Amino acid sequence: MEAAQHEIRAVHTASTVTVYQAYSPRIGLPAARDGRFPAAWKRDRMTWIKPSFLWMMYRCGWAAKEDQETVLAVEIGREGFEWALRNACLSSYKPGVHPDRATWQRDLKRSPTRVQWDPERDLRLRPLPHRSLQLGLSGEAARRYADEWTVSIRDVTPLAHEIHALVRNDDLDAARALLPREQPYPAAEDLLAGLRP
Repeated sequence: MEAAQHEIRAVHTASTVTVYQAYSPRIGLPAARDGRFPAAWKRDRMTWIKPSFLWMMYRCGWAAKEDQETVLAVEIGREGFEWALRNACLSSYKPGVHPDRATWQRDLKRSPTRVQWDPERDLRLRPLPHRSLQLGLSGEAARRYADEWTVSIRDVTPLAHEIHALVRNDDLDAARALLPREQPYPAAEDLLAGLRP
């Protein structure tokens, strides 16, 4: 079955959603060890979370890019994730979604979260026709993410390396079998209203 164009797909349970981020070992290793972000994690900066493992691999080059060598799977509470969506604005102006550019700019300035839809990726990191959610958290949203919403943090760098090795050896079936099982997230339509371009 073909994936919906703008749909949240994620590993999720009845109470949590898993998102991915990549950091330098200086941030990533203590975060995974302690199950929370260290004091060195800047809570006053925009941080982007991604429910798509393969989009994270595309972004961090299979954990090979500088300062992105540690890939974290961050399990957050669904209440927090949905708060972020409810308080989000599209990261770019879209005629037809926003009445005008000035309204969008005003909304963007007020919103603690931003939504961006980027092409989902396949195992070779080529773009697919459907989109993957990126959620930018700033201000209150970033602080809540780090200090309230986080349930657990796991270092999935070894998994990234293992899957990448299988892809390099053209063993795509074995690589696919190791991927996290991302399913459509049952977000109420009103959560995504105004967030689909």
